[in-house]
Amino acid sequence: MGHREQLMTAAKRCLEERGYARTTSRDIAAAAGAPLGTINYHYGSKDALLNRALLESLWEWGDRAATTSGDEDAAAGTPGERIVAMWARMIDSQLTERALMVASVEAMAQAERSPEIRQQLADALERSRTGLAAQLHGLDGIEPTEETRAVGSVHSALVAGLTQQWLVDPQRAPSAREVAIGLRAIARDLEGDA
Repeated sequence: MGHREQLMTAAKRCLEERGYARTTSRDIAAAAGAPLGTINYHYGSKDALLNRALLESLWEWGDRAATTSGDEDAAAGTPGERIVAMWARMIDSQLTERALMVASVEAMAQAERSPEIRQQLADALERSRTGLAAQLHGLDGIEPTEETRAVGSVHSALVAGLTQQWLVDPQRAPSAREVAIGLRAIARDLEGDA
């Protein structure tokens, strides 16, 4: 494994162990067993490396939460069953991958002062919107329509909101079942207005 890959692995580990805000270039270089200057050589800056490491980690997390992990029964269920199963996996991961969730919140705060971080996160959110709509609803993620983007945006908002609730108050944060009950009630009210 070359320095580039070692740095990426080390950055992911530092995000998990130290968090986004507390990770230094020295931490990453030491964890990678690489000279300090290799961070700038391969990634341009510590922030660029951390951003890429965080986004890769979040994509990997999202893929795990969105897929059925070989559970063919879940994949064959109704769209509602597939959505509730995905939310259950996402909520379960809040417990097993808490450090990653904390790092993502820290990165969001950094975006306020860094146009580079903001752009990377904005691009990742847009990709996430279309990906969620395609995976969960079979909507076209290649040429997204207004509906595709809207459906993905609602799922994305739920991920962010659930993450915050599970980080702050896991005892009272909603379950996947409660999310489904809430969405059904909201949908009924919206249908009533249509």
